[in-house]
Amino acid sequence: MPDPALTFPAAPELAARVVAWLASLRDERRLATKTLEAYGRDATQFLAFLNERFGALPDVADFTGLLPADLRGFLAHRRAEEIDPRSLQRALSALRSLARYLERVGAGRASAFSALRSPRAGRRLPRPLAVADAKAVSATDIRDGEPRDPWILARDAAVLALCYGAGLRIGEALSIRRRDAPIGDVDQLTILGKGGKIRVAPVIAPVRAAIEAYLAQCPYALKPDGPLFLGAKGGPLSPRIVQLTMERLRGALGLPDSATPHALRHSFATHLLARGGDLRTIQELLGHASLSTTQIYTAVDGVRLIEAYRAAHPRA
Repeated sequence: MPDPALTFPAAPELAARVVAWLASLRDERRLATKTLEAYGRDATQFLAFLNERFGALPDVADFTGLLPADLRGFLAHRRAEEIDPRSLQRALSALRSLARYLERVGAGRASAFSALRSPRAGRRLPRPLAVADAKAVSATDIRDGEPRDPWILARDAAVLALCYGAGLRIGEALSIRRRDAPIGDVDQLTILGKGGKIRVAPVIAPVRAAIEAYLAQCPYALKPDGPLFLGAKGGPLSPRIVQLTMERLRGALGLPDSATPHALRHSFATHLLARGGDLRTIQELLGHASLSTTQIYTAVDGVRLIEAYRAAHPRA
C-alpha cells in the first residue's frame, strides 16, 4: 500500500483509515482490483470536495460529523461535471462502505449516510452484436489486407473467439496459461473470474481450432506456466491491443462504437438465451454471482423481439 498521506487529500489519521478500509475490502471481501481502484478514486474525489468545502484537510471527526447537506453537495458537484448516475451510485456505495468500516473499528458513526437515498439510474442494456458479425470478428479473412504478421492475425482471432465462444472477459482470456490451452480433446477451461469467483467454461470446437491455428504460427517458444497469448515482442499480450484490434474490425465491418470485446461476451449470453438457453445455466457460464445480473439479458432479448415485430408486422 502507498503512503496514505501521499494518496488521499485528508488528515493523516483519516488517510490511514481509508487505506486500511481498502485493504479490508481486498483481503476480507476479496473485491476485484478494478472495483478497489474505483472505490479509491471515489474516496479521493470526496475527500478533495470536503477539503474545498471545509477549507482544510478533513479528519475522522469531520467525516463522522457530516451532514446530509454535505453529501447532497458532493452529489450535486459531481452531477455538474456530467458524471453518469451509475458512477454516482457507486461513489455513494463506496462512501457508505467507508462509513461502516469507521464505525466497525470504533472511529465513530457517520449517520448522514442513512438519511440519504441513492440517486436513480436508468437501466443500461447490453448491446450485443448480430450473430454474423460476432462470427466475423473472430475470423482472420476480414483482415487479410492488413500489413500484419499472419500469426498476430491468428492470435487476435483466437482471443476474440474466446470472448464470443466461451463468454470470457478480455482479462480472463489473457490470463490463460499455455499448459491450460483448450486444444485437442481439452474442451473446457477453469476460469478465475471477477471477485475471485471460479467457474468452468466449455470451449467449443471452432474456438479450439482458432487457438490451435494461433499456436501453429506463433514464432515464440511458449513456457508451460507462461501466458498463452503473447504480444508482438514476446511479452504478455496487453488488453489494449485487443481493444485496438476490435476498433479496426468495427471499421472493416461497419459496426457501431458499442462493438467492443466485452460486447462479444454480451453477445454470447444473448445468443444463448435466444436459442433457448436456461437463464441459470447462462449465469454459471458468465460467472455472475447473482441471477439478477444475468436477467438483464432477458430484457435485451425482449427488445430485439419488439424490434423484429415492428419491422415485420404489416400493421406494426
